[in-house]
Amino acid sequence: MSERSKLTSSHLRRQAFVYLRQSSQAQLERNVESTQRQYALVERAIELGFCRDQVVVIDEDLGISGSGLSERSGFARLAAEVALGHAGLVLGLEVSRLARNNVDWYRLLDLCGVTDTVIGDGDGLYHPGSFNDRLLLGLKGTMSEAELHVLRSRLQGGIRNKAERGELRKALPVGLIWGEQEGEILFDPDEAVRGAIQTIFDRFAELGSVRQVWLWMRREGVMFPMRRFAHGEIQWAVPTYHQVHSVLDSPVYAGAYAFGKTRRERYVDEHGNTRQRMRRLPQAEWGVLIWDHHAGYIDKATFERNRDRIAANTRPRAHESGGAVREGNALLQGIAVCARCGRKLNVAYDGRRGQKRPSYYCPGRILVENRGSWCLRVGGVQLDQAVAGALLAALTPAGVKAALQAAEALEADHDAALKQWRLQVEHARYQAERAERRYHQVEPEHRLVARGLERAWETALQELAKAEAELTLREQQRPRALTDEERERLLALGADLGRVWAAPTTTDRDRKQLLRCLIEDVTIDVSRERRRAQLAIRWRGGAITELAVPLPRHQPTIRTDEDTIELIRRLAVHYDDGRIAGILNRQGRRSATGERFTTIIVGGLRRYRNIPAYQPPAEPPDGELVPVYKAAEQLGVAPSTIFRWLQAGFIRGEQDTPGAPWRIRVNDQLRALFVENAPPGYVPIVDAMRALGVSRQTVLQRVKRGELQALHVRKGQRKGLRILVPHTETSLFDTTPMNAAAV
Repeated sequence: MSERSKLTSSHLRRQAFVYLRQSSQAQLERNVESTQRQYALVERAIELGFCRDQVVVIDEDLGISGSGLSERSGFARLAAEVALGHAGLVLGLEVSRLARNNVDWYRLLDLCGVTDTVIGDGDGLYHPGSFNDRLLLGLKGTMSEAELHVLRSRLQGGIRNKAERGELRKALPVGLIWGEQEGEILFDPDEAVRGAIQTIFDRFAELGSVRQVWLWMRREGVMFPMRRFAHGEIQWAVPTYHQVHSVLDSPVYAGAYAFGKTRRERYVDEHGNTRQRMRRLPQAEWGVLIWDHHAGYIDKATFERNRDRIAANTRPRAHESGGAVREGNALLQGIAVCARCGRKLNVAYDGRRGQKRPSYYCPGRILVENRGSWCLRVGGVQLDQAVAGALLAALTPAGVKAALQAAEALEADHDAALKQWRLQVEHARYQAERAERRYHQVEPEHRLVARGLERAWETALQELAKAEAELTLREQQRPRALTDEERERLLALGADLGRVWAAPTTTDRDRKQLLRCLIEDVTIDVSRERRRAQLAIRWRGGAITELAVPLPRHQPTIRTDEDTIELIRRLAVHYDDGRIAGILNRQGRRSATGERFTTIIVGGLRRYRNIPAYQPPAEPPDGELVPVYKAAEQLGVAPSTIFRWLQAGFIRGEQDTPGAPWRIRVNDQLRALFVENAPPGYVPIVDAMRALGVSRQTVLQRVKRGELQALHVRKGQRKGLRILVPHTETSLFDTTPMNAAAV
């Protein structure tokens, strides 16, 4: 059967789809001929009998791989058109252009077989409905998928073989560069870059924490070098925690060549599509790891110690001791262990700021029995002193050497930061001289270029001046070096390590770091009956020291709440001791011993706190301040009316505290608000609502704010509140009853 006979009139009435694809952007730039050949398939479709307006080119997938791991919108569009029966012919340069995996390929074959669509490539035309053509197309799809596998195997095999020799050139971390020879890795020629990387390792050896190194660099203003591209220029930026951690965690700085630290994995997402992701592998599963490949900033043993130290700083799991040294004066933080259940003891602080006392507790009962009691809780002051005494006793022979190293630590620390700032100034001076040379090389008539170079020169000079000013300031702040006489005095003082331990310049972090160098953990058990704590100190190396620490007797302090004392102080101005006791009891308050307040208890508290007793005023103010029931009797209304108008804001009352009785000051002004008959112009509140066109609550709010005058009528069929409604001229915007009803 010829190719022409496979295309019937039914096929020619439909559209011809030309599908184009290149696997990557690099192929689009380099394999231009392949792209042009695929576009030339339009002319072949016209030769087969399709009109030009019937030919549709799908080139949306140029630069996308056909392995099935990437979403191809163009292929999805092609499959949709075939499924709808719009396609009579599907043209591709070869099968690999349409798909590199059998899942997509056979799905397209099934759709073409159902909708009577012909598939064509550079070798001819095929009808998927024909057994022979389908068999040939299936074989071509399998070979296309196998070809991708073979290509990948060849490339990866060559890469792996070169990496096993340590000669594969890949991106190196900052501070290292590739040499001219095969597999040669050298230090960065920039001294400032080398100094910044070496400073990180030196500070970590002293501080022992990635976070502390990062904070030290930010505090001292030490910048971190970074290179955005493989051969780009070095840029200096404020260091981040991740950058410091990556330097300490990379074995390349220890002279190792590493390859295959990640692995691509396929998975199915929530939509059922096949995806791939990168997974970091542990060091034991790396493809290539060659130690002593090149010179490093540190050796292998130092790198492994640093890695173990970083792992030990990580927050430990439950029931495990350890963790990074943190803030606080609790000496046994992270290494204290409960002797009853084996859990790590937590730390709590109590006391005022600046005088916080540590305590250790084990929430074992809460975790196991869900009860609100501690498995173990003990004050930490005596325990810390006992462990510190045992440590100092063990360190006495090494006290002299430790004192000398402590004296030189500050000077060495400042020298490291000062060295980096000198290198920064040298780098800024080089950039300024470089900008000056570039400015002088341009022709003066070419002002467009000269102006840009002039601005760059000025910027470089400003950066140089800024760096020199900062260096001068830091040199002035340099700590004074110790003289020979001072060193001799310090050596004499070093014999007494206890003074160095208790010195105000020794921080809590330094003490805890020194403690962890010799002590693995401390197991604590408490005997409340004997008032004693039993400590078992496990030293590094296996030795164990047991200590018995007496605990002080706890005398609880019985004190009344300060809130209650402050309330008594306010109430004593208006009430006697008996009335105050009643108010406190109605509020549910209790004394320090848990009893109800009485006149004797309130009087004792008042005298102990020097609170003056209640004294009736010599000259009473305008009006008498009386309770609600007495005010209602004097005004001739019911007490409920007084409470109602208190809530509405019609009259005012006084209440010293919630729970205290309301008091009303009865004077002539208040009596004038309660009358027998309403004066002219005062209407009931219902009529006022209609006249003003507002709600009852709005009328009461206006009375409370003083915008409306109100009286209370005590007698009559319509006794109650009367409102004086102002009379104004009627206008279009007046709130009259008629306008209110209309609204």
